[in-house]
Amino acid sequence: MSERETIGVDLGGTKMLVGALRGTEVSWESREASTGQTEDELVELLVREVGEAHEARPDAAAVGLGIPATIDHDSGVAVSAVNLPLADLPIRDLVAERTGLAVSVDNDANVAALAEQLYGAGRGAEYMVMLTIGTGIGGGLILGGEVYRGAHGAGAELGHMVIQADGPPCQGNCPNHGCVEALASGTALGREGRAAAESSPDSALGKVLAAGGEVDGRAVTEAALSGDEVAIGVFDLIGGRLGVACSSLANIFQPKAIVVGGGVIAAGDLLLEPARREVRERALNPMNQTPILEATLGNAAGMIGAAAMARSELAKVAG
Repeated sequence: MSERETIGVDLGGTKMLVGALRGTEVSWESREASTGQTEDELVELLVREVGEAHEARPDAAAVGLGIPATIDHDSGVAVSAVNLPLADLPIRDLVAERTGLAVSVDNDANVAALAEQLYGAGRGAEYMVMLTIGTGIGGGLILGGEVYRGAHGAGAELGHMVIQADGPPCQGNCPNHGCVEALASGTALGREGRAAAESSPDSALGKVLAAGGEVDGRAVTEAALSGDEVAIGVFDLIGGRLGVACSSLANIFQPKAIVVGGGVIAAGDLLLEPARREVRERALNPMNQTPILEATLGNAAGMIGAAAMARSELAKVAG
């Protein structure tokens, strides 16, 4: 019997992706910017896009929301978000009331982890760690074949693991210092890239800066993939920091794999090889052999996982 069609929403710090899916097969899709909006505007955007998806695919049976926030999974409340203006928002019930559809909600990295475990790089892995590296760093855990959420559904905030106790302040609403998000996210990549451009004016990054261009994560990635040694060095720094975090994750969970996704993974092994090096050198045996894999579902992972979550919740209700 074929899988039921459901709607998956991946609400990111800069954009929102909405799709109607069976498994990984997308029958309808939309993308909208989410930057610079208030909480009320984000809710309106969600409701409007979900409504359009349901109008296009009226047989879609439920909606799954992947939100970059700490989530109380039982109540469906977005407790707090670092990169979006969400706080104590009963988002599940709001969207359900406005759309008339069954809604489930989880952290965006949790649903991405679910997608990669069901259909992607971690397919079939009962123990898997997922890191999504973009504006910030999200984390998801599959333990014993199930998404791990903690006591109240807000667990697995792996991006806020401290890897440098006296490190820089973390982003947004996080009160901590030295989180891996502060040191190895796409935001950190851009920051280190700008510093490298200033100190190496003859490099490709330095020339971008001198021409008035923006030295952000995308620029660093393009320069590194083109062979610029300074940009490659920035990835060695960022990937090494990521590897410090992965070493602890490997020691704690002994996963079958650590899967890395998000926009920064466009650099591929330029990011992952330094991380693998640190795991080999830092993690205990046999965890120092933990594979660090590139996610295979790309930017669609959150949407695919959110739809899969909605499908799973439907099955629980039916069964």
